Amino acid sequence: MNVDWDDLKAVLHVVRKGTLAAAATELGVNYTTVARRLARAERALGTVLFDRLADGYRPVEAALVVARHASEMETQSLAVIRGIAGRDARLSGKLTVTAPQLLVGPHLTEVIRTFSQTHPEVDLHLRASNDLADLSRREADLAIRISRTPGDALKGLRLSDQHSASFASPGWAEQIKNTPERTIDWVVYDALGTPPKGLDPRFQNNRVVMTCDDMTAMVGAAQAGLGVVRMPVFLGRATPGLVQVPVLPAQPYAEIWVVAHADVWASAKVAAFREVLVPYFKRNRAVFTS
Repeated sequence: MNVDWDDLKAVLHVVRKGTLAAAATELGVNYTTVARRLARAERALGTVLFDRLADGYRPVEAALVVARHASEMETQSLAVIRGIAGRDARLSGKLTVTAPQLLVGPHLTEVIRTFSQTHPEVDLHLRASNDLADLSRREADLAIRISRTPGDALKGLRLSDQHSASFASPGWAEQIKNTPERTIDWVVYDALGTPPKGLDPRFQNNRVVMTCDDMTAMVGAAQAGLGVVRMPVFLGRATPGLVQVPVLPAQPYAEIWVVAHADVWASAKVAAFREVLVPYFKRNRAVFTS
């Protein structure tokens, strides 16, 4: 019996994702390729692995056995790849860095420019996303994260503490200054649902007028004058059309970290990027705190 590794990976990802389309996206191929690989695996193994249903593929017991062993093989394969990457002494080739979108424009572009000028043979890929890349699966080589728990299984450095405060449009700032007794409208995260804790006692009347699940949307709402938003001070101070208002005094916020898998932390490209990144944040820590 000889089963191709690509076919085993197809079984694994269909078990994980439930549909050909989702598995294809994960594997970077089209869904017909995944279907062909499943059929080839079933022929090689001599058994049906999935019930084909209208809403997706349901694995039978044999598929779960295959997926379990394929997952173990994948883990070992990734460990080999990371181990080789960690020993890479070249300052050339691909380097993938991921960072929150709102941190890129005002700060990371300067780091990237300096790094690219210093190491022109490195092919730098930036993933600007708030989603946490799986560093064990090499979705990125290095991650910059805003978090109190950046990842226990990772190796990292804290780049900076952070503070948050309240920001609003100039129109709102004028109203708050002149009539602190008036009701203050808030735009908040939908998971919070209420104005933040720790408000200045001078401002007793507060209400939520809008909830969002994304900071970019909240920034836009504040710029449009819809209400006051709690946000990191680096973001509020760098955003045109916003000013800091005294409704919420500055308070601690999640720190900024740089992290990587321990296997690749010492690689030349990862170390070289840190050599630019860390001093930048050291010079600019005051931007992130009150």
